[in-house]
Amino acid sequence: MPLLSLTSPSFCLTLTPSLLIYITFPLSLIPSQTLSVGCVARRPDSLPIDLSCHAQLVEVKSSWVEMDILSSVCGLQITSTGPTSIEKASGESVNLDCQFTLAADDSGPLDIEWSLQPSDNQKEEKVVIVYSGDRAFEHYYDPLKGRVHFNSPDPKNGDASMNIMGLKATDTGTYQCKIKKVPGISSRKFLLTVMVRPSKPRCYAEGQTQVGKDMMLRCNSVEGTQPMQYIWERTSGNKLLPPLAVLDPVGGTMSLRNATDAASGTYRCSAKNRVGTEECMVEVQITQPPNTAGIIAGVVICILLLLILLALILFCCCRARHKKKYEKEIAYEIREDVPPPKSRVSTARSFTSVGSQRSSLGSMSPSNLHEYSKPQYDKIPSEEYERPPSHAPIPPPSRMAGPNLSRMGAIPVMVPAQNRDGSIV
Repeated sequence: MPLLSLTSPSFCLTLTPSLLIYITFPLSLIPSQTLSVGCVARRPDSLPIDLSCHAQLVEVKSSWVEMDILSSVCGLQITSTGPTSIEKASGESVNLDCQFTLAADDSGPLDIEWSLQPSDNQKEEKVVIVYSGDRAFEHYYDPLKGRVHFNSPDPKNGDASMNIMGLKATDTGTYQCKIKKVPGISSRKFLLTVMVRPSKPRCYAEGQTQVGKDMMLRCNSVEGTQPMQYIWERTSGNKLLPPLAVLDPVGGTMSLRNATDAASGTYRCSAKNRVGTEECMVEVQITQPPNTAGIIAGVVICILLLLILLALILFCCCRARHKKKYEKEIAYEIREDVPPPKSRVSTARSFTSVGSQRSSLGSMSPSNLHEYSKPQYDKIPSEEYERPPSHAPIPPPSRMAGPNLSRMGAIPVMVPAQNRDGSIV
């Protein structure tokens, strides 16, 4: 088959990754004959263009001609082939690779711009760093100020890569490298994910660490990018977890049911995600349960002794109070041997009959006379004189015979008898 030669004007394509273009243009094979050629251009990500063409003669016998042409896009082209999705840990550094080449007909000024694409399409992108007019400007974006710079001191030589130092979780986002040089323009995007390593976890036991009881070991890391996984291991003894242990790799717990002495030992918990691992240790000691029967008996005995002591104290207090009250009543009691003499009633008749009364005194018989003795009273202490009188009943006065009064030293007194009207009998 004769060699084909392109006689149509030259053309230039700017292709994005995986872009499919169908092109038709005329070819001159033999004078006065025209060949219609259809071409399909494919450009995989960051690879040279694969241009496949199928040709067909219009006036002569039809035949298909397939051509594989490896050519480069005319003008500016980014040649970096590294990954565009990058995961890094906080505190690390990252290099976003953006290498490029220029064509001979690219004669305009070179501009390089790195920007952070917003998650919301309605918002504007934020310029991070710029190279223009043979100068680098690295202070456009305040959150990255002092932590971002170009990888090359002279980016116009084909290296527009950007370095970010001391990554933070807030640096996560989509970054775009855009290179302009008239008439060419090209760009490349990177998805940067900054992950936080797990913080130092805290390990502790929860529940009763006794034989036959259920307990739980917990492990918790406060900081760290999800998804995070917790792994429990035993570092002492046979280094095997108890057969009845139930693990929760997401919640970070390990349950021990019906614990035995064999579960005693040292356990290690590891908290890990895609960018780091931290661990902690916990010591578990399973003990025998206490003798509850002896404890209950001791408590009961103590309660009984306390009740007995309380009853004894109440009894002593009541007895002392009763005794004191009795002594006060005895101190206030007044004893009398005989009743006091009856008061004489003065009437007008008594005054008029004074003479007759005097005359009748001589005729009084001894049988009409009664002995009178001075009442005997107990002496009341002066300090208790002001106290209120006792309400105890006063015993009735006792009558004593005359001879008894005489023996006791009483002085007989003759008291005339009186009638109800006051006259002497």
